[in-house]
Amino acid sequence: MKSDIEIAKEVELFPIRAIAEKIQLEEDDLDLYGKYKAKINFSAIQQLQDREDGKLILVTSINPTPAGEGKSTITIGLGDALNALGKKTMIALREPSLGPVMGIKGGATGGGYAQVLPMEDINLHFTGDMHAITTANNALSALIDNHLQQGNELNIDPRRILWKRVVDLNDRALRHVNVGLGGPMQGVPREDGFDITVASEIMAVLCLAHDILDLKQRLSKIIIGYTYQKEPVTVGELKVEGALTLLLRDAIKPNLVQTIYHTPALVHGGPFANIAHGCNSVLATKTALKLADYVVTEAGFGADLGAEKFLDIKVPNLGKTPDVIVIVATIRALKMHGGAAKKELSIENVDALAKGFENLEKHIRNMQQYGIPVVVAINEFISDTKKELEVLSEKCSALGVKVETASVWENGQTGGTDLAKTVISAIQGSAAHFQNIYTADMSLEEKISAIVTKIYGGNEVVYSKKARNQLADFTKYGWDRLPVCMAKTQYSLSDDPQKLGRPTNFSITIRELVPKIGAGFIVAMTGDVMTMPGLPKQPAALKMDVDQDGNAFGLF
Repeated sequence: MKSDIEIAKEVELFPIRAIAEKIQLEEDDLDLYGKYKAKINFSAIQQLQDREDGKLILVTSINPTPAGEGKSTITIGLGDALNALGKKTMIALREPSLGPVMGIKGGATGGGYAQVLPMEDINLHFTGDMHAITTANNALSALIDNHLQQGNELNIDPRRILWKRVVDLNDRALRHVNVGLGGPMQGVPREDGFDITVASEIMAVLCLAHDILDLKQRLSKIIIGYTYQKEPVTVGELKVEGALTLLLRDAIKPNLVQTIYHTPALVHGGPFANIAHGCNSVLATKTALKLADYVVTEAGFGADLGAEKFLDIKVPNLGKTPDVIVIVATIRALKMHGGAAKKELSIENVDALAKGFENLEKHIRNMQQYGIPVVVAINEFISDTKKELEVLSEKCSALGVKVETASVWENGQTGGTDLAKTVISAIQGSAAHFQNIYTADMSLEEKISAIVTKIYGGNEVVYSKKARNQLADFTKYGWDRLPVCMAKTQYSLSDDPQKLGRPTNFSITIRELVPKIGAGFIVAMTGDVMTMPGLPKQPAALKMDVDQDGNAFGLF
């Protein structure tokens, strides 16, 4: 089988203007970034506001394992298959971060014959959105430090500054740094640190904003730290929200690209789901819903993280609930959740599959709590046996859920036809009756408890002393009515990445709460989840290179 980039390079891309024509957009509606990439401009988006929304398909998965699940691949392949069936379909995805691209994942544009293109551009610098967010974030850091240097009119306590610098790479050496060293002219010395760009609140703000004015208002609400009297200080008090918005005026526009089969795709925004809310931008999803009859989008990592946050954080901002939820799994990953060793995943093991099914079952039950129809998609591998597929199908049927295999990685849009038909049937067969698992008037403790008990299956929530004090402070500031964004390991339903399958009798420890008032949620930090990941021993970057003509290879 050819590599992803080899397959991608063999595709004859349509000019992006031709892709735009398929969704009734003209060249004047686009800001072109070369022949194959464009942004949809604000005037075009505004003209779509009165159109009826299409159907929304949310793709999520079981807890990820080293065996792989292929959620993005299924998302793209499903969109292609729907188009092949004559349904006017668009795909809405997140942008890849250079951190995982150069680190352990190697890329995030699908795989095989289910890819968004041009894959090397999207995986690298794309249209510069990540750099714009990085620049805006670090401009704010510079403005904060300059405020301290120039007299500190707002009485900001340098020891209580929350805002960190960012870089769109995995760089553990930058997690904790000191700035302002070298004497009076070099700034006010203080402790600082770097997060990865996708963990910046500016990323979350951009992905939840409805338009550029909403973006500016949200930016003004960002809490950058506290005064010596322990009162919160906002970007608005620094009077720099206008400058930050200016840096983001192009980044907020959705990016239009295409799949191998020339399905229009909006790839925009990229917050991680284990440390942020894990969904592509509201503006991109909403625009796609106005342009297409069916929109296939995904949420990051497993349903316990990405889908929960999509439903409890993004949906209230989007104003549209999914019409169906597709949960992606592989036989291999389920066997790993059932205790099978990675080197033995190609061997038939019905017992391990049955045990690992408990993880999938929990995610199915979780999504059913929201009142939305669920379909299970099995990303097919050559090692899957007839017996294993039969057992999995029986177990899904017992839960009242339809399951379909998909071979879109190998067979492209034809490999997703059965899944597409089943998804259409699920949408037409039963209407969604959406209900959140918590309400806005509940306290932060009640919201966190609802997520832990109803979604993770835990028994209780344990708070550190710092978190307890923050709960009291946040209630005083009126932040307790905001939704909660859990920062948790993606590998387990618990906060321990070693507990695979469906762990029971566990507690979740909240070590710290972080106010993201611009984004409109409170982050609850659990376990040892870090907002600046590190590189693995053998990073994907070691396999990447470029030839004398500038052609990339080694991306996958």
